[in-house]
Amino acid sequence: MSTKVPQDNTDQEIDLADVSKKINEFFESTKRSIFNGIQFFIKNWKIAAILIIVGFGIGLFLDKTHKKYDHQIIVTPNFGSIEYLYSKIDLINSKINEGDSLFLKKAVGIKQPKKLVTIEIEPIADVYNFINNKPENFELIKLMADNGDIKKIISDDITSKNYRFHSILIRTDDLIDNKEIIEPVLKYLNEAEYYKKIQEAQLANVKAKMAQNEATIDQINGVLNEFSANANSQKSDKLVYYNENNQLNEVIKTKGDLVNEQGSHRLELIGYDKIIKDISTTINIEKKGILYGHKKLVFPFLFILIYIFLQFFRNFYRKQKSLIVEKTV
Repeated sequence: MSTKVPQDNTDQEIDLADVSKKINEFFESTKRSIFNGIQFFIKNWKIAAILIIVGFGIGLFLDKTHKKYDHQIIVTPNFGSIEYLYSKIDLINSKINEGDSLFLKKAVGIKQPKKLVTIEIEPIADVYNFINNKPENFELIKLMADNGDIKKIISDDITSKNYRFHSILIRTDDLIDNKEIIEPVLKYLNEAEYYKKIQEAQLANVKAKMAQNEATIDQINGVLNEFSANANSQKSDKLVYYNENNQLNEVIKTKGDLVNEQGSHRLELIGYDKIIKDISTTINIEKKGILYGHKKLVFPFLFILIYIFLQFFRNFYRKQKSLIVEKTV
């Protein structure tokens, strides 16, 4: 025999009534708060207007006088100078933070170092060129990817510092031209005696290799010319195929490889004129953000919030003080 417990509809109605009552109280409280806020601004509209005008004026002045400009130099470090490049940029940035104008003037050659705000460097991710024709790099990426997130590996210091291109980011508080900061920084980065010696040796090696390749190409051309002359001297009314001559095919292939290698060496010589080769430079990009260029809108709002907080604090203090006085009486 089963028994059924009847539902208490009365309790449910009471609960719904309580919920409805609380919701109404919440809306009433919200309306009172909005009304009190309107009353507050009506009562203090003169002070609010002054704060808005003053805040707008100060913000407008700061927007015009406190601007920041970003500058970018894309570089490629040659002769294994990647760690040298990063350490030098870190050194310059530390001197900026320390306010060491003497070092920036004497060592780096920047005539107006106070314009500098920061200088940083970061790699430009280029995984394709990193692994292109470099099986060892591809295997390294593959091995590291098996043990972690590929995105983290690509941006990891060990990997990213081996990318070809890197971006030097400079920030100043005024407009500049290339001669003021860009050229002195690049000149400072390229004044390294150790890497200059490596540069001289590398250039000599490339030029010697190119001369040897040219001599080999000339020899191959001589062989091909002689072969062509012999072929033309043969009188025959039939088409003769020489593709079966494996040695001739190897000679032609070798010439093609040498021509491609010569092209690569010519490109190397273009970049080898500097230890830290600058590829492109962009200057005077005005910084944008929430505060940059919008202080004239932020400051009035900020001043009003501070005023409201002070008024709330004053009323809170007076109320607590009056309660203490009542208890002591």
